[in-house]
Amino acid sequence: MYKGKKIAAVVPAYNESKLIGQTITTMPEFVDLIVVVNDCSTDDTSARARQVGDPRVVVIDHEKNTGVGGSIMDGHERALELGADVNVVMAGDAQMDPAYLPALLDPICEHGYEFTKANRFFSRTSFAKMPMVRMLGSVALSFATKLASGYWNLFDPQNGYTAVARSALLRLNMAGVARGYEFENDLLIWLNIANARAKDVPVPAVYGEEVSTMRIHKVAPRIASLLFRGFWRRMLLKHVLASFSPVALLFFTSLLLLAWGAGWGIWVLVETLGPPVATTGSVLLAVGPLLTGIHMLISALTLDIQSTPD
Repeated sequence: MYKGKKIAAVVPAYNESKLIGQTITTMPEFVDLIVVVNDCSTDDTSARARQVGDPRVVVIDHEKNTGVGGSIMDGHERALELGADVNVVMAGDAQMDPAYLPALLDPICEHGYEFTKANRFFSRTSFAKMPMVRMLGSVALSFATKLASGYWNLFDPQNGYTAVARSALLRLNMAGVARGYEFENDLLIWLNIANARAKDVPVPAVYGEEVSTMRIHKVAPRIASLLFRGFWRRMLLKHVLASFSPVALLFFTSLLLLAWGAGWGIWVLVETLGPPVATTGSVLLAVGPLLTGIHMLISALTLDIQSTPD
């Protein structure tokens, strides 16, 4: 127990026989359950987890590889069945320092947050040793995720060191959350739709002997596609169907005005490539809607930022 809450650690593991034992043995005593999800590993990850002999360990063996997202969501579901109040995600490669678990749990246990996430880029020196391309990619991905998810107060979206309250998980459409490497981004979108209060927690990165299987050139298009679809899903489910908030009114009206202004402007340009010159009225019919649409779009974005559940 931690401050009156039953804590479960969800440990997704794929071919982690070398480090799964270390992950389990370094788990703090206040963690009540350790749900290890063996995602159809080709090594003896499952056996190594059981050999530790920790009575808190519950092992789930997947017969088919579901990806990191599938492992985590299955772990969350089992932890809920076992009565956990808060679930934390601890990767099976011992990359996540358990010393920072209290920092992730305190906002949930003491201040009413329902989701906390580690942020590796919490200081000006965090990018110091990072290649320029990777740094720009991290910034771009974080901004795109902010726009799609509506969590403008969060950064480092691919960080999987998270804690989530039971109440938030019960409101989620758990079956709809993506199962692959884009899992973290999609989870944020669904959490925002559920209006779960979220908070970033400064946690430095820990790199050891783990080996990443992620391939950026394959993952990036999938994440981009998910964020695009997730943005529209959030707009429709949260800002239209749930309440038809001013965000939706301003946003969709701005799109109509921008489409009208752009379409009319193109028509005017095509019709006036030579004499006669476009009339003032024709130009205003293009410029007016464009400027008004841009203003309304900025207003919608401002309201969306202000409505961040933080």
